[in-house]
Formats: sequence, structure tokens, C-alpha cells
Amino acid sequence: MDPQSLSLFVDIVEAGNLSAAARSLKMSRANISYHLGQLEKSVGQQLLRRTTRRVELTEVGERLYRHGLVIRDEVLAARESVAQLGKGLHGSVRLSLPTGFGHLVMSGWLIDFKRQYPDIALDLLFENRVDDLLRDEVDVAVRVMSEPPQQMVATELARVRYVTCASVEFARSHAMPSRLEELAQLPLITSAVAGRNLRVSAYQGEERRELTLHPTLASENFQFLREAILAGLGVGLVPDYVVQQEVREGRVVMSLGDWRLSVFGTRMFLLRMPDRYQTLAIRTLIDFVVARARAWAG
Repeated sequence: MDPQSLSLFVDIVEAGNLSAAARSLKMSRANISYHLGQLEKSVGQQLLRRTTRRVELTEVGERLYRHGLVIRDEVLAARESVAQLGKGLHGSVRLSLPTGFGHLVMSGWLIDFKRQYPDIALDLLFENRVDDLLRDEVDVAVRVMSEPPQQMVATELARVRYVTCASVEFARSHAMPSRLEELAQLPLITSAVAGRNLRVSAYQGEERRELTLHPTLASENFQFLREAILAGLGVGLVPDYVVQQEVREGRVVMSLGDWRLSVFGTRMFLLRMPDRYQTLAIRTLIDFVVARARAWAG
């Protein structure tokens, strides 16, 4: 059995189909298909079932994939170990961050990480999608959600608390909401998608309520949302870290503090794919982020 073909087989399975594997490995689809055919010929059985969009493992293919994954990762670990001899920690990590928490909180952490590990190259993406980890470009993602996707390995980092808040100037000229229902009568600033209804869950002890609100100003740019709140354009419904400093300074006031609000989920997770090899650089960054997040959460 050709080890190169076995490693290639693992790459095909992870890519999802032959065309995607060819693009990722910068090989022709015909070359990929040839190596797969040679591997199936050496095994004497079909390893993959081709569908219009994806490939599916046969029972034999599933077993061979598991063995191939271990062998490939051991080879990668050996190469990495040899490359590290006489050198400082190096490598590259592609990290996907949520737009709000990534800009407002994690930026400082990652600057500290770069100071500590200058030879690790970081490629940072600021986005809120979850499906990016299903592609090969991202090693690790941090996301705010209710529950992590089942197909990913998740480490819970912290809880996220949403708050109802407004500038002191807005609060002086408008009554701040004292009941949940009053949110519907106020100009609402939040991170929902503009033009869509916003579903909000509210909890108080054993009571749970659902609200449908209509934001008048919505954006995925949390720095902009903070500026809009400070400008007195309405009542913000944002995570507490967005206005934490302004609350301490007395520039922003909050209401409905006895309710626990959830917009897109109140749990923050670090996500990675289960069968993807973790380099030492990736493991180092994961450990660093987990430690910083838990210290931040207190």
C-alpha cells in the first residue's frame, strides 16, 4: 500500500470531494482520481461512493481513513519535531473571531500573544459564520451561540451577558424601559440583521419570555453600535463588554438588569474540527486563548 496514496485518501475525505481536494493540494482532478483508483486497486475494494456533491466512505474506507489519519498525523508531528530543533516556537495559525468580541476584547490578547511568540504567524478573520471551520482555511474559531455544532470539538470559554443600555443624554430625554414590553416602543440598536425581526429570550428566575423586536439600527460592527449608543440614537441591546468602560465612566446607564437576555446565545466557545492535525503553534494558541478567556470571565 502506497503511503502517499493513503495520505491523499485522507485529504480527499476531509475535503469532501475530489475537486475540492485537487484545489487544496494544487493537483489535477485526474491525478487525484488516479491515485485513489490505485489505492482501491491495492486494497481490492471500493473505498468511496461518489455522489453528485460529496464522497461517502464505505465500511472499508472508514477503517482505512482512521488508520491513515493516525499515520498522516504522526508524520506531520515528526516533521514538526525535527523542524523545531534548535529553533524557537514557530508556525502559522488561521483564527476566526466574532466581530464584536474579537475587536473589542481579543485584539489585546492576540497582540500579547504575538509579543510572546513572535515567530508564530497569525492570520485573523473577523466574521460570525460557523461553517468556515468546515473548510480547510480555518484552524480555530471563537463563536457566541447557544450550543456548539455537534460535528466540532468545542471548549466553552465564557458566558456572555446582554444588557439594555443608553447614553446618559438619551436617558434624560426618554424614559428607560422598566418592563420588557417597553422595548418595542423605543428605537433599538443591536447586532441583528437589518430588516428582519429580532427574537429575544428573557429569563428571570424560573420565568422565560420570548420577545419579537424591530431594531431601528442594526449592524455586525460592534464599534459602530457603541458609537451609535453614545450618540444618543436609541437604546442598545448589546453584550456588556461593548459598553463596559462607558458604564464605569458614567456615560452609559443600564436598565432591566433583573432580566437575563439572550439574542444569539449567551455562551462563547472555541471550536475546531475533530480530525484535523493540531500543530504545536495551534495548540499553543488554543491554550493561550482558553487561559485568557477564563481569566477575563473571572
